[in-house]
Amino acid sequence: METLKVPNYIKTVFIALLIIIIVFFMIVAKPILIPLLISGYIAMLLTSSCNWLERHKIPRSISAAICLIIFITVIGGILFVIYVQLRSFMHDLGGDVTTKLNSFVIEINKYCKETFGFDLGMPNGFEMKKAVDIVKPENGTTTTLFINMLNTLSDVVLLPVFIFFLLIYRDHLAVFVTKVFSKQDDNFLLRKLTSIRKIVHSYIVGASKVMGILAIVNTAVLFALGIKHAIFFGVVAGMLNIVPYLGPSLGVVMPFFFALMTKDSLFYPIAVAVSFIFIQLLEGAFLTPKITGGNVNLNALVTFLGLLIGGAIWGILGMILIIPTIAIMKKLFELSPDTQPYAYLFGEEDDNWFKKRKHKSERSAEEKKQVKKSDEEAKDVMDSDKDPV
Repeated sequence: METLKVPNYIKTVFIALLIIIIVFFMIVAKPILIPLLISGYIAMLLTSSCNWLERHKIPRSISAAICLIIFITVIGGILFVIYVQLRSFMHDLGGDVTTKLNSFVIEINKYCKETFGFDLGMPNGFEMKKAVDIVKPENGTTTTLFINMLNTLSDVVLLPVFIFFLLIYRDHLAVFVTKVFSKQDDNFLLRKLTSIRKIVHSYIVGASKVMGILAIVNTAVLFALGIKHAIFFGVVAGMLNIVPYLGPSLGVVMPFFFALMTKDSLFYPIAVAVSFIFIQLLEGAFLTPKITGGNVNLNALVTFLGLLIGGAIWGILGMILIIPTIAIMKKLFELSPDTQPYAYLFGEEDDNWFKKRKHKSERSAEEKKQVKKSDEEAKDVMDSDKDPV
């Protein structure tokens, strides 16, 4: 029985429709998918530690609980340090910094009015009430804010539960995938699943190392310049680096304006900006390629588009989660010959493709020339055999 061959343009339409359905599903199922994706990535990060404990005869449930408790303790310690630094920073905002901020805003408002002819609407300085009214939702009642707070709290509580169950049932989920793709070889599918887990693990570990190094270097630079709350600004700038392209730019804004308000000389804010830019150049050129390598292997165009789409669908969390998600999609596209072109679209550019194509064309032309020459020689031999003696 002959199989019906689907044209390539029909396959392209089907894949485009599938992407639209996935994006729509991501929008509708946002409250469930965000904690589930975060839990899945953290579970992939902790899987190697769980495997190590299980190899030492520790039951799976206990191994998962131990890894989860250690992970929560580490994250809680980091958040506690940030909280202490944030309290100190907020305490300073209530003193001289607020006065200097208001003076700075009044001067800016006056300069814009006299030079450009428009008023920023802050003749008396920065008014907190106006700022709250700007960021406050249109229908932001107390009940709505309370419900949103409960939803956020429930997501935080659900994270450890999701992580625990994903660690326990990870083999069950792997068997499920092999049954879904029953036409593929089981060993091949398991290798691909292991490859996906290692990609996410390497990405998270590498990004954490880069953030830690940047936090230390940024803090050291701010300490050397005499900027107050150097630990807070350095750690925040390092953590923002997890958002490619946009995070490093946001990380320099706060220490720049804080130095502008608290220091009497323009040297300090300029030195902060130049130092952070230089650090980011070194990070992009040496640090990230050395630590993370080609684990994700996505080109800059797809990464930037992914950040825009992730930010539009899920906000800041979407911008953080979209990079490993696209890397997983790239690996899934590599499973089928029909979707391998899309995997190539997500990946880095192959500089040798045109060279290979040129060599292949030259080799093909040479082969045709050889075949033509052989045919002519064979024809000459046949013609000579036909000549009478």
